[in-house]
Amino acid sequence: MPVDVELICDSDQLFENAACGLLLTEADGTILRANLTFCNWLGVEQASLPGRRFQDLLGIGDKIFHQTHWGPLLKTQGSVSEIKLDILHRDGHALTMMLNVARRETPQGVVHDMALMSGEERNKYQRELVAARQNADELLLQQLASQKELSSVNNRLRLAQMEADIRATFAEQMVAIVSHDLRNPLAAIKMAAGLIGLDTLSEKQQRSLGLVNQSVGRAQRLIVDLLDFTQARVGRGISVLPQPLNLHQVIAASVEEQRALFPRRVLVHHCVGEGLCTADADRLFELIDNLVSNAVAYGAPDTDITITSAFEAQWIRISVHNFGPPIPPERLDGLFEPMPHGVADDDPARSVGLGLFIVREIARAHWGDVSVTSNAEEGTTFSINLARPVG
Repeated sequence: MPVDVELICDSDQLFENAACGLLLTEADGTILRANLTFCNWLGVEQASLPGRRFQDLLGIGDKIFHQTHWGPLLKTQGSVSEIKLDILHRDGHALTMMLNVARRETPQGVVHDMALMSGEERNKYQRELVAARQNADELLLQQLASQKELSSVNNRLRLAQMEADIRATFAEQMVAIVSHDLRNPLAAIKMAAGLIGLDTLSEKQQRSLGLVNQSVGRAQRLIVDLLDFTQARVGRGISVLPQPLNLHQVIAASVEEQRALFPRRVLVHHCVGEGLCTADADRLFELIDNLVSNAVAYGAPDTDITITSAFEAQWIRISVHNFGPPIPPERLDGLFEPMPHGVADDDPARSVGLGLFIVREIARAHWGDVSVTSNAEEGTTFSINLARPVG
């Protein structure tokens, strides 16, 4: 059925029920007509507005703004747009609106055509944006304070327990910090902790020393991940130095290192097939480190973590499996992109979210790739498939 455009386009209806407030005023602001939309917004009867000045509906600040800015501007250029102002509701509270005005010459004199749009949603968005920025700043300050406190604790422990020569060595490495070399001072802290561990320590000292070792390990992994991330992002990819090696032996050594890092977890290593291949042993250590740390962080704490190194017909496969809550399907697509993960601040597996990204880049540097399967029944398995050389 054809639409009767004339029937639905009655000019009075369009004016009265427009999606914005419409006013017609004289040059001095005296209201000649206001539509129902505007009157409903203000909670007033339509007959009460004609004869009043538009300026009388404004707060004191907006009255001054009208006199000093957009009123004179309207006279000189004939129109103004997107003027933000507060209109007073009948009960006294302010309604934020955006005003557009056009000056028009008529036989009876100059009139102003006004259109007003509600600005409440925009105000709400701006307030939420400011609050979000303030919250982000507060979180950043808290993070910096926590990092400063951790650094202070480590320094106090080092100064109290290290011998004079260790303190001198560390002092030299503090110069390296100023030179933006973070790895050297971390190596010094680790060495000092090893020397202290040779002495007979109380249970409290052993716990403190264990915390230092965990913190150093996390910081070292963070530096390596950040360096690899930067190298990958500039387009050069992660560098590898492939050498002939026994894959099973390398993975077994890496698993043994992880057992020391996570003594409360059971790590099981399965070997399948022959063991000789060409790869970068250090990168394989890093790969296992990241995947096992991930399994510790997100897996069920009372179940085994299984690491498999296998030679198949076309691929060399390295996999890490754990039981626990499955990965939500909506997160799978971006799982290997840099992102923070929900691990507690005091968890030794906490990172900035580069671990799985680094795993993928290491796999690609070996002409392979990584995949993941995850469900409640079978658990979660990360699999790295590396191409086997032909012949």
